[in-house]
Amino acid sequence: MDPDEQASTVESSVGAELFYERDMILEPFEGMEFESEDAAKIFYDEYARRVGFVMRVMSCRRSERDGKILARRLGCNKEGHCVSIRGKFGPVRKPRPSTREGCKAMIHVKYDKSGKWVITKFVKDHNHPLVVSPREARQTMDEKDKRIQELTAELRNKKRLCATYQEQLNAFMKIVEEHSQQLSKKVQNVVENLKEFESIEQELLHHRI
Repeated sequence: MDPDEQASTVESSVGAELFYERDMILEPFEGMEFESEDAAKIFYDEYARRVGFVMRVMSCRRSERDGKILARRLGCNKEGHCVSIRGKFGPVRKPRPSTREGCKAMIHVKYDKSGKWVITKFVKDHNHPLVVSPREARQTMDEKDKRIQELTAELRNKKRLCATYQEQLNAFMKIVEEHSQQLSKKVQNVVENLKEFESIEQELLHHRI
């Protein structure tokens, strides 16, 4: 599949949920665009699951002006090496088995002036065997990775709820605005009727005099 076809597949997705065929793996490529940072994370997480590794959300670069995230690195959970923490008299705590193997596989996504998030770098190769079974791949996650996955899923759900609440609030405000306009018209009619009544009353008083 050429880049144009891949891009069209990404752009034709519904929201951030990208469409995958059962036996097709859509591979990242430099220049691939996403609607948001979350969409890029979801895509790379699905790619990782299908290829046989676990995604790790890594470093980001923020705007010095407003603190917004401008770029993000997403990689393999075997990235880097576990650093042993030592005190004056040896290790502070008993080290646990590490899943880190210095893997360099990653993508770098950057916010573009067009409003899209674009992959600017893609490192495909891993320095360790890939676990084809998604279930086995998930079992290799350490507690931090599991927590990241849980929080990412929770964040997506919260955003959907927020969007729903916003729609409901907008609909309620529209109803309130319509009722306010109707009430304003009724008040205006009452004021006009009172003025008319006062005018008639004054005219009657004038004739009596």
